[in-house]
Amino acid sequence: MKHLTSTALAVVAAVGSATVGLAGGAQAQDAREFRIGMITPPAHVWNQEAAAMSETLSELSDGRFSVVVFPSGQLGNESTMLQQLQTGALDMAFLTTAEVTTRVPDIAALHAPFLVDDIADAAAILRSEPAKEMLEKLPAATGTVGPCFAMTGMRQLMTREPIESVGDLSGKRFRITPAPAIRTFFEMLGAAPAPMPLTQVYDALANGQIDAIDMDFESIINFRYYEHAPTMMVTNHHMFGMVALVSGRVWAGLPAEDQAIVREAVQTHCDAIIDRFVAEEAGKLERLKAVDGLTVVEDVGPEFFGDVVARWDTMWAEQTPYVATLRELAAGL
Repeated sequence: MKHLTSTALAVVAAVGSATVGLAGGAQAQDAREFRIGMITPPAHVWNQEAAAMSETLSELSDGRFSVVVFPSGQLGNESTMLQQLQTGALDMAFLTTAEVTTRVPDIAALHAPFLVDDIADAAAILRSEPAKEMLEKLPAATGTVGPCFAMTGMRQLMTREPIESVGDLSGKRFRITPAPAIRTFFEMLGAAPAPMPLTQVYDALANGQIDAIDMDFESIINFRYYEHAPTMMVTNHHMFGMVALVSGRVWAGLPAEDQAIVREAVQTHCDAIIDRFVAEEAGKLERLKAVDGLTVVEDVGPEFFGDVVARWDTMWAEQTPYVATLRELAAGL
């Protein structure tokens, strides 16, 4: 804890330094290749934009900076990568918002069930002032700097067997992304949450280890989960966010002008990720509707799930005031 606290203090100091110019005549650094880790495969939008960020960084830094991407959990799961960020062993990562909720409970509000109606509203929430306030909590809580949020679309339910009512979800073994707020939702449905790495999900469906998943269109297409979960309910029950992180130790070692370059490059590609998901979401649904053997049940709204939204809000409002803040914001979109 003492080690983490000293790191966090260094990060907080470094965040402030970005706004006051170069102290003591510090000079921009020599060439540097930033290592960025993520759990998604090379074909995923996150990975594509991370690779494109290398060119952006090069342009902004006059060729000094570049990025090398480590996809598909090559550097470990998200928890492991967060630890690597804290120690400076890893420079950057694109992590799901789920991973950081245990350290910044306010971010759990982004996983409120049926917070938004569609992906365009999800984009507005992730770019909002309350979301920016959440990012400001990261340095002290995680030893990282979070320039921006992005996303990987809306979450849908996929099951091995047809589902006729919410009662049919009871007892089903659901693969979930590990996060208390997400676990709460499925436990309130009577399901049995089963956290596991993304890379293990396909085989777990194939061998019957799990009965169902909640997943976004992008990953459903990339991993072909429909081959073993042939029923998809279009619920949009969660917006699923990403947070771009820079190691606090790495950040603290950058002069202010280089911090500004990194922040601009990361923000550019967070925006690109969001814009791509918003633009492509409808087309991805149409691709899935054309898949032979996949039954797509559309427009499954919050009413299907009974009172779970109200019960979730009651429980999580005690953990963070941002539940109410984001509900109010979403209602005005």
